[in-house]
Amino acid sequence: MISTEKIIAKLKSINGERSSLTKDECALILSDNSKELRELLFKKAYEVKLNYVGNKVYFRGLIEYSNICIKDCYYCGVRKSNKSSKRYQLSDEEVLKAAEWALENRFGSIIIQAGERTDRQFVFKIEKLVKEIKRKSDGKLSITLSLGEQTEEVYKRWFEAGAHRYLLRIETSNPKLYKKLHPQNHSFDNRLRSLYSLKQLGYQMGTGVMIGLPFQTTYDLVNDLYFFKEFDVDMIGMGPYLLHHDTPLAFEANEFKLDKDKQYFLSLKMIALSRIILGDVNIASTTALQAIKPMGREYGLLAGANVIMPNITEQKYRSYYKLYEDKPCLNENYDDCRNCLEKRITMIGEKIGYDEWGDSIHFRKRIIVK
Repeated sequence: MISTEKIIAKLKSINGERSSLTKDECALILSDNSKELRELLFKKAYEVKLNYVGNKVYFRGLIEYSNICIKDCYYCGVRKSNKSSKRYQLSDEEVLKAAEWALENRFGSIIIQAGERTDRQFVFKIEKLVKEIKRKSDGKLSITLSLGEQTEEVYKRWFEAGAHRYLLRIETSNPKLYKKLHPQNHSFDNRLRSLYSLKQLGYQMGTGVMIGLPFQTTYDLVNDLYFFKEFDVDMIGMGPYLLHHDTPLAFEANEFKLDKDKQYFLSLKMIALSRIILGDVNIASTTALQAIKPMGREYGLLAGANVIMPNITEQKYRSYYKLYEDKPCLNENYDDCRNCLEKRITMIGEKIGYDEWGDSIHFRKRIIVK
């Protein structure tokens, strides 16, 4: 029988090497609230992180391109049916200005994120922007896209234009829970097909889940961890579910009486377990952690994450791209955000990988094996 004492003994035996944990062991770690186990887990995950990816933190300058979306996900503040959301789209000049700032401030990488669209104008616009950023930066800026489900042809066009990472969160690996989070015309199978396409085309493929959802069980989260492993992902971006009052799921969340502290520690545990199980993938410490705790992102790094996505969108647009309530850093400009992060990251003993793309080591190994 698995016990907290046995789990503690097993964690203590981890010496910087990734470790296989059974589903029952992962479930106990996620459900156990003891401080001793939690702190040991984070300590061991950090040791694994140092061994596989080092203590460098890689910045992905986040450009929130548009909040116009054709999807109607029940949890998202920019969902199509939210009539209170003021819609916007950055001009080409605003995107290029943000990318130029990232280059000048030695960010090796940017990420373009937006509500989901599949129309020809949008597809062409992204393709054109990716090419222009590559040209203006002389190929020095790495480009990640997070633009939802597209056809394989579109993914190929963007890849050939110069994007080489793509983040498409599965949100949950449980198809039944996925159905509870989305309208009937949103397909779990199509989400999986999109992830397969990205991988086959040669992208560094990233995905992730929400943590602490209504209806979600501990074993849902355990199966998410195994999904990352079995799908052989290169990047993970996950964090606590935070409600937006203009969404259908907000009502369920209130009924479930979500505990933010519990979600916060669950999220850190998921980061730590991902690092221990997977070893050399890139793991983001997301802004949603900071929405719960002011130092949440930094503690995510200490639990095993190695990527942070500072927001470099113009300040006047930030409150419009609101996926959830209590979004942090709405009133900071580019320089404020950079300076704040530099101090915080240095304070916890980490280094910033300036002028580096910070590609997934796991991806490099996977490509060589292939």
